[in-house]
Amino acid sequence: MSEITRVPLQPVAKGSLTKIWLGVAAAVVLGSGVAYATRYQGIEIETIKAGTGASPTKTDVALINYVGRLANGKEFDRGERAVLPLETVIPGFSEGLGKMQKGGKYVLEIPSEKAYGAEEKRNPQTGEVVIPANSDLVFEIELIDYKSAAELEQQRAMMEQMQRMQGGPGGGGAPGGAAPGGMPMPPMPQGAPQP
Repeated sequence: MSEITRVPLQPVAKGSLTKIWLGVAAAVVLGSGVAYATRYQGIEIETIKAGTGASPTKTDVALINYVGRLANGKEFDRGERAVLPLETVIPGFSEGLGKMQKGGKYVLEIPSEKAYGAEEKRNPQTGEVVIPANSDLVFEIELIDYKSAAELEQQRAMMEQMQRMQGGPGGGGAPGGAAPGGMPMPPMPQGAPQP
Protein backbone atom coordinates (compact mmCIF):
# COMPACT_ATOMS: atom_id res chain seq x y z
CA MET A 1 0.00 0.00 0.00
CA SER A 2 1.43 3.39 -0.92
CA GLU A 3 1.35 6.31 1.44
CA ILE A 4 -0.39 9.53 0.41
CA THR A 5 1.76 12.61 0.73
CA ARG A 6 0.02 15.05 2.97
CA VAL A 7 0.26 18.80 2.57
CA PRO A 8 -0.67 20.74 5.69
CA LEU A 9 -3.58 23.12 5.11
CA GLN A 10 -3.10 26.67 6.22
CA PRO A 11 -5.87 28.11 8.34
CA VAL A 12 -8.43 30.08 6.34
CA ALA A 13 -8.95 33.66 7.48
CA LYS A 14 -12.43 34.58 8.61
CA GLY A 15 -14.61 35.51 5.61
CA SER A 16 -12.12 34.05 3.10
CA LEU A 17 -14.01 30.78 2.62
CA THR A 18 -16.87 32.59 0.87
CA LYS A 19 -14.38 34.35 -1.42
CA ILE A 20 -12.72 31.02 -2.26
CA TRP A 21 -16.04 29.40 -3.21
CA LEU A 22 -17.06 32.43 -5.28
CA GLY A 23 -13.72 32.23 -7.08
CA VAL A 24 -14.19 28.51 -7.76
CA ALA A 25 -17.73 29.12 -9.05
CA ALA A 26 -16.55 31.96 -11.30
CA ALA A 27 -13.72 29.80 -12.68
CA VAL A 28 -16.16 27.00 -13.47
CA VAL A 29 -18.66 29.31 -15.21
CA LEU A 30 -16.01 31.25 -17.14
CA GLY A 31 -13.81 28.26 -17.94
CA SER A 32 -13.43 27.43 -21.61
CA GLY A 33 -15.57 24.63 -22.93
CA VAL A 34 -17.89 24.57 -19.95
CA ALA A 35 -21.48 24.00 -20.97
CA TYR A 36 -24.54 24.68 -18.87
CA ALA A 37 -28.17 23.77 -19.33
CA THR A 38 -31.35 25.69 -18.62
CA ARG A 39 -34.91 24.40 -18.73
CA TYR A 40 -37.73 26.61 -20.12
CA GLN A 41 -41.34 25.42 -20.15
CA GLY A 42 -40.44 21.80 -20.92
CA ILE A 43 -37.56 22.40 -23.33
CA GLU A 44 -33.93 22.21 -22.28
CA ILE A 45 -31.19 24.41 -23.71
CA GLU A 46 -27.56 23.54 -23.14
CA THR A 47 -25.23 26.42 -23.90
CA ILE A 48 -22.04 25.20 -25.55
CA LYS A 49 -20.81 28.68 -26.51
CA ALA A 50 -22.68 31.74 -25.29
CA GLY A 51 -23.78 34.29 -27.86
CA THR A 52 -24.22 38.03 -27.39
CA GLY A 53 -27.00 40.56 -27.68
CA ALA A 54 -30.75 40.16 -27.73
CA SER A 55 -32.64 36.99 -28.70
CA PRO A 56 -34.93 36.50 -31.71
CA THR A 57 -38.70 36.73 -31.30
CA LYS A 58 -41.44 34.62 -32.91
CA THR A 59 -41.81 37.20 -35.69
CA ASP A 60 -38.10 37.05 -36.64
CA VAL A 61 -36.31 35.03 -39.29
CA ALA A 62 -33.19 33.16 -38.11
CA LEU A 63 -30.09 32.13 -40.03
CA ILE A 64 -28.72 28.95 -38.42
CA ASN A 65 -26.58 25.86 -38.82
CA TYR A 66 -28.26 22.84 -37.24
CA VAL A 67 -28.29 19.07 -36.88
CA GLY A 68 -31.51 17.34 -35.81
CA ARG A 69 -31.43 13.97 -34.03
CA LEU A 70 -33.86 11.63 -32.35
CA ALA A 71 -33.28 11.00 -28.63
CA ASN A 72 -31.42 7.78 -29.55
CA GLY A 73 -28.87 9.84 -31.55
CA LYS A 74 -30.10 8.97 -35.07
CA GLU A 75 -29.75 12.03 -37.34
CA PHE A 76 -32.89 12.97 -39.28
CA ASP A 77 -32.07 16.46 -40.60
CA ARG A 78 -29.20 18.88 -41.13
CA GLY A 79 -29.00 22.43 -42.43
CA GLU A 80 -26.18 24.87 -43.20
CA ARG A 81 -27.04 28.57 -43.27
CA ALA A 82 -30.72 27.63 -43.14
CA VAL A 83 -33.17 30.53 -43.17
CA LEU A 84 -36.07 29.77 -40.82
CA PRO A 85 -39.02 32.05 -40.04
CA LEU A 86 -39.71 31.30 -36.37
CA GLU A 87 -43.47 31.44 -37.01
CA THR A 88 -43.24 28.36 -39.28
CA VAL A 89 -41.29 25.90 -37.09
CA ILE A 90 -42.42 23.53 -34.33
CA PRO A 91 -43.22 25.25 -31.01
CA GLY A 92 -40.23 23.88 -29.08
CA PHE A 93 -37.81 25.01 -31.80
CA SER A 94 -39.27 28.52 -31.87
CA GLU A 95 -39.27 28.77 -28.05
CA GLY A 96 -35.68 27.51 -27.88
CA LEU A 97 -34.39 29.95 -30.50
CA GLY A 98 -36.12 32.71 -28.53
CA LYS A 99 -33.69 32.01 -25.66
CA MET A 100 -30.53 31.98 -27.79
CA GLN A 101 -28.20 34.79 -28.80
CA LYS A 102 -26.37 35.56 -32.04
CA GLY A 103 -23.01 33.80 -32.32
CA GLY A 104 -23.92 31.15 -29.75
CA LYS A 105 -23.91 27.36 -30.06
CA TYR A 106 -26.54 25.34 -28.25
CA VAL A 107 -28.07 21.90 -27.81
CA LEU A 108 -31.86 22.10 -27.71
CA GLU A 109 -33.88 19.16 -26.31
CA ILE A 110 -37.55 19.26 -27.28
CA PRO A 111 -40.14 16.90 -25.75
CA SER A 112 -42.53 15.29 -28.24
CA GLU A 113 -45.48 17.44 -27.14
CA LYS A 114 -43.54 20.56 -28.25
CA ALA A 115 -42.38 18.83 -31.46
CA TYR A 116 -44.65 16.69 -33.65
CA GLY A 117 -46.57 14.90 -30.86
CA ALA A 118 -48.42 11.79 -32.06
CA GLU A 119 -47.76 12.69 -35.72
CA GLU A 120 -44.99 10.79 -37.51
CA LYS A 121 -42.89 12.43 -40.21
CA ARG A 122 -41.97 10.52 -43.38
CA ASN A 123 -39.40 11.08 -46.10
CA PRO A 124 -41.53 12.31 -49.04
CA GLN A 125 -39.37 10.45 -51.60
CA THR A 126 -39.10 7.05 -49.88
CA GLY A 127 -42.06 7.00 -47.50
CA GLU A 128 -39.68 5.91 -44.70
CA VAL A 129 -40.62 7.13 -41.21
CA VAL A 130 -37.92 9.66 -40.32
CA ILE A 131 -39.42 10.89 -37.03
CA PRO A 132 -41.61 8.30 -35.27
CA ALA A 133 -44.72 9.46 -33.42
CA ASN A 134 -44.16 10.77 -29.87
CA SER A 135 -40.43 11.37 -30.45
CA ASP A 136 -38.34 13.70 -28.33
CA LEU A 137 -35.93 15.67 -30.54
CA VAL A 138 -32.41 17.02 -30.01
CA PHE A 139 -30.96 19.83 -32.13
CA GLU A 140 -27.42 21.20 -32.20
CA ILE A 141 -27.86 24.83 -33.24
CA GLU A 142 -25.53 27.67 -34.11
CA LEU A 143 -27.44 30.97 -34.31
CA ILE A 144 -25.54 32.91 -36.97
CA ASP A 145 -27.90 35.88 -37.29
CA TYR A 146 -31.54 36.91 -37.21
CA LYS A 147 -33.66 39.74 -38.53
CA SER A 148 -37.27 40.77 -38.20
CA ALA A 149 -39.61 39.75 -41.00
CA ALA A 150 -40.41 43.45 -41.54
CA GLU A 151 -36.70 44.28 -41.92
CA LEU A 152 -36.23 41.48 -44.47
CA GLU A 153 -39.31 42.57 -46.41
CA GLN A 154 -37.93 46.12 -46.51
CA GLN A 155 -34.59 44.78 -47.80
CA ARG A 156 -36.39 42.68 -50.42
CA ALA A 157 -38.31 45.77 -51.62
CA MET A 158 -35.06 47.77 -51.79
CA MET A 159 -33.40 45.02 -53.87
CA GLU A 160 -36.35 44.88 -56.27
CA GLN A 161 -36.23 48.65 -56.64
CA MET A 162 -32.46 48.53 -57.28
CA GLN A 163 -32.94 45.80 -59.92
CA ARG A 164 -35.64 47.82 -61.69
CA MET A 165 -33.39 50.89 -61.68
CA GLN A 166 -30.48 48.86 -63.10
CA GLY A 167 -32.58 47.37 -65.87
CA GLY A 168 -33.91 44.02 -64.75
CA PRO A 169 -33.28 40.95 -62.65
CA GLY A 170 -29.64 40.40 -63.72
CA GLY A 171 -28.63 44.00 -63.13
CA GLY A 172 -26.72 43.70 -59.89
CA GLY A 173 -27.65 43.67 -56.25
CA ALA A 174 -26.13 41.59 -53.49
CA PRO A 175 -24.43 38.33 -54.58
CA GLY A 176 -26.13 34.97 -54.09
CA GLY A 177 -29.54 36.37 -53.24
CA ALA A 178 -28.18 37.93 -50.07
CA ALA A 179 -29.92 40.88 -48.55
CA PRO A 180 -27.95 44.12 -48.23
CA GLY A 181 -27.30 43.21 -44.57
CA GLY A 182 -25.48 39.99 -45.56
CA MET A 183 -28.28 37.57 -44.64
CA PRO A 184 -29.83 35.45 -47.41
CA MET A 185 -33.39 36.32 -48.30
CA PRO A 186 -35.91 33.98 -46.67
CA PRO A 187 -37.91 31.59 -48.80
CA MET A 188 -41.54 32.37 -49.38
CA PRO A 189 -43.75 31.00 -46.56
CA GLN A 190 -45.22 28.12 -48.60
CA GLY A 191 -43.20 24.95 -47.99
CA ALA A 192 -41.06 26.53 -45.29
CA PRO A 193 -38.78 24.07 -43.48
CA GLN A 194 -40.19 22.58 -40.30
CA PRO A 195 -37.43 21.55 -37.86
